[in-house]
Amino acid sequence: MNTVPPAPVRSAPLDLSRALDAAVTAAHAGAAVLQAYAHRRAELVIDLKARNDLVSQADREAEEAIIEVLRAKTPAFGIVAEETGGTPSGPASWYIDPLDGTTNFVHTIPHYAVSIALVAPQGSVLPLQPALPAAGPVVGVVYDPCREEMFTAVHGDGAWLNGHRIRCSHTATLADSVLATGFPYSDMSFADTYLPMLRAAMHATRGVRRNGAAALDLAWVACGRFDGYWELRLKPWDLAAGTLLVREAGGKAFDPLGRQPWPVDGDLVAGTPGVAAELQAMIEPFWPKG
Repeated sequence: MNTVPPAPVRSAPLDLSRALDAAVTAAHAGAAVLQAYAHRRAELVIDLKARNDLVSQADREAEEAIIEVLRAKTPAFGIVAEETGGTPSGPASWYIDPLDGTTNFVHTIPHYAVSIALVAPQGSVLPLQPALPAAGPVVGVVYDPCREEMFTAVHGDGAWLNGHRIRCSHTATLADSVLATGFPYSDMSFADTYLPMLRAAMHATRGVRRNGAAALDLAWVACGRFDGYWELRLKPWDLAAGTLLVREAGGKAFDPLGRQPWPVDGDLVAGTPGVAAELQAMIEPFWPKG
């Protein structure tokens, strides 16, 4: 007897508008914790995860507040968070950095952010066009509570700052650009790889800035404050939301070694199309061979 093979099972469509609302609510909840500690820093308990790698009580409590909101509003999604960990699961997974820029925060430098992204696997059914060609972030929120700037992006729907559409700058060449980057600070094993890149960028551009919060660096590329950005050895929660912001703002954000469809391995080049291409070509000779 002939049998008809079962139809392939496809994941349910992702409601990206609802997911964005959840992420914005969660970002506000996490930021409320951070700002409460910002006004009573004497009570802040700070631990050392590794050399120059700080984690504070504010990080942990902000992450708890964010996860509580996301689990209540989007229970089907997995959670991958900086402090509590996790693995991707379900139709999509939240990647959470409750305090990007912890060292800034601890030292009372008002430049840090909450970063939340929803990352979908390849093959997810999306209600928006274009279809997602490969795994990657589909919702991104970066919230700067010091400036009250809420950066948001949804796959196929553009990037926004406090409800206003944003785009990358019109800068087309590295020579006309201002770049952002991040220095090695805990793991110094790749300093010899990074320093020649920095030297080359200093000579090839109008300037290089290191502000200490990767999520905000990418958000600032998306709104045209920076023309490009590169960094090595980040974590996926550092850059997931910012990657989507840059892409939806008309820029490029990618793994410079071409290993993954989004920079989940932690090495990242981003910028306007022209600047990103020249930036990748500039740093490529300094990667270790083999």
